[in-house]
Amino acid sequence: MVRKKFTVLGMSCASCSAHVEHDVSKLVGVKKVEVSLMAQTMVVEYDETQVNENDIINAVESGGYTAKIYERNRNINEENDKKTKSELIKLIISWVLMLILMYFSMGHMVGLPLPHIFHMNKYAYLNGLVQLALVIPIICLNFHYYKNGFKRLFKLSPNMDSLIAIGSSASLLYGIFAIVMIFIGINTGNDELITNYKHELYFESAGMILALVSFGKFIENKAKGKTTKAISQLLDLAPKKAHLLKDNEVIDISVDDIKVGDKLIVKPGEQIPIDGVVIEGISEVDEASLTGESNPVLVEKDSNVKGGTTNLNGNFQMMATCESFDSTLQKIIDLVEVASNSKAPMAKLADKISLVFVPIVMSIALLAFIIWILITKNFEFSLARAISVLVISCPCALGLATPVAIMAGTYKAVKCGFLIKSGESLEKMCHVDTIVFDKTGTLTKGKPVVTDVITINGTTDELLAIANAIESGSEHPLSKSICEYAKKNNVQLVKVTNFENLPGMGVKATYNDKTYYCANHKLLKHSVDQNIVTKLQNEGKTITYIFDDEKVYGIIAIRDEIKEEVKDVIAYLDSKKITPVMLTGDNHNAAIAVAKDCGIKEVIADVMPDQKANKINELQQANRVVAMVGDGINDSVALVSADVGISIGSGTDIAIESSDIVLMKDNLKSLIVAINLSRKVVNNIKMNLFWAFFYNILFIPIAGGILYYPFNIVLNPMLCALAMSLSSICVVLNALRIQRFKVDKE
Repeated sequence: MVRKKFTVLGMSCASCSAHVEHDVSKLVGVKKVEVSLMAQTMVVEYDETQVNENDIINAVESGGYTAKIYERNRNINEENDKKTKSELIKLIISWVLMLILMYFSMGHMVGLPLPHIFHMNKYAYLNGLVQLALVIPIICLNFHYYKNGFKRLFKLSPNMDSLIAIGSSASLLYGIFAIVMIFIGINTGNDELITNYKHELYFESAGMILALVSFGKFIENKAKGKTTKAISQLLDLAPKKAHLLKDNEVIDISVDDIKVGDKLIVKPGEQIPIDGVVIEGISEVDEASLTGESNPVLVEKDSNVKGGTTNLNGNFQMMATCESFDSTLQKIIDLVEVASNSKAPMAKLADKISLVFVPIVMSIALLAFIIWILITKNFEFSLARAISVLVISCPCALGLATPVAIMAGTYKAVKCGFLIKSGESLEKMCHVDTIVFDKTGTLTKGKPVVTDVITINGTTDELLAIANAIESGSEHPLSKSICEYAKKNNVQLVKVTNFENLPGMGVKATYNDKTYYCANHKLLKHSVDQNIVTKLQNEGKTITYIFDDEKVYGIIAIRDEIKEEVKDVIAYLDSKKITPVMLTGDNHNAAIAVAKDCGIKEVIADVMPDQKANKINELQQANRVVAMVGDGINDSVALVSADVGISIGSGTDIAIESSDIVLMKDNLKSLIVAINLSRKVVNNIKMNLFWAFFYNILFIPIAGGILYYPFNIVLNPMLCALAMSLSSICVVLNALRIQRFKVDKE
């Protein structure tokens, strides 16, 4: 399976995106389709052996839209600025013409003077022709509604443009019909016919509908632009140039040309061009753009640096450890774009309704016309009710309710120092009632230190020599702490063979033709003094036994301090009725001691790495919605099994890949922010969906005239066009409130 992104142009409402998604998903070999109305993009997951890019593009274009492969790092701001400027010019001209049109059509109602000749029945057609001459340019300026709307209508998949096109066309055609009837009245001397039609031209309705809808779309797009600007701001973080050090010369090159191993120079005030490691020099780096961390970070030789962050003061040399497409910043951009394209499960009902919304509205409009023509025998009144239904209905509000909130939320998450990979993760995070924490590196600092070395057989030097030799092949934090302790005590490193990692238990290796183990109690084959063991465990220390098949050489006790923020985070979770759970492979006594320090009451200990997922499943089977927080390779399966997997940004790549949410800062307070922001976003989506459904359910019947006989209330097409525009604007503006989310106040 491959996953590719396409740009799709021509979508104007939720019906459009629903039809594109429906058409592409029908292709054989397509597994998943996600269309973003907001970003005008589509992500398709498909089997290359059954379908290709051209097939997908053809499926989109067969529906009347345009599709092409998405261009990475294109200048979104520039594209939006050009489009906005063009739309503004058209909008201003449309409104000037519309106001003049309103003067000729309705000015006499408010006492505005018209040339006397316009009041004479003999020349009544002149006013009609002037209004027609004014409305035609408005139609031409907004012709895309007709082009797209009728194209979709003829393909039997009408959209919002179809409703606007039909509604305004009906007004236009009725106005032309009225002019014809005026001419007939003049030629036949029928003054009653002339009088009936000279005030029923309806050109102002067509002009006003188009002008108001265009105004609404312009405001809506400006508001949406504040959200889509999120991705372009991330793209702006990506440096364009780098100083390459080659053969003692400094050459300026494009960041895209950087290769792994290239030596680069970074000057004060410059952005770091790519991920790498410092090889010379010292400086401070501002990482706020990636992690949200406001305090500068000291970097020196062997320090890791990230592309897109800012070098504050000193010069330093660095070596690139990746290429531009694989940098941390690019991964963040990719994740934000994918998340922005994703949909929350609660939006599925809106998507299903969007697919049939426009045909239903057209049916209601036709039904309203038939009912009122039968009741009133008044063609003009009946037509006005049908047009009102067409232009007041708003599939856009339905289509924007979810994506605009998710896009605003995912970008705000980046600003707060964490990444959300999908809308589904956001929604699930809201319902989490249990958060399971791995111990080492998640609740603790991940920098364990040796506290006790107890010799049972042999000398301390022999014990440390064996432990150092065996543990040197492991990347586990406990192994590293033993090696560091041995190094500080001047223990020489000797070579071993047949090294083997034993997940959840320890390591073993061969030295001088003998197999040695550095492992926990699960592998221990000999008895030891349990009084010593219990004492160390009750102090929250992790015990490693060093032994072979014949005897135990000794015990090394290790303790990892808990992070400063852990107690506050656990207390917060308790206050929100979210149950914290510790899940660890450590022995029960040591785990209980650490959990007590953290304030955690529920502990699951002595768990092998391959059993962690089973423990998560057991919690889920008890009707608990579970989030798992971890940072290591051993946590990856559990992260996938949890309802929401949360990884620490300083963790392993596989843990980050397996998770739904990534905390960029190695600080669990970001978890609190993630919980609060996800709740705010989901509440915003619910509010938007409620408004979208409420608006359409309430106003479509009113536009159809349901209140006419009891209360003599009707909505004319112009008011309906204004209401439709305002409904979409309200949804977008409501979603933009997410950008005002304050970390310290939530």
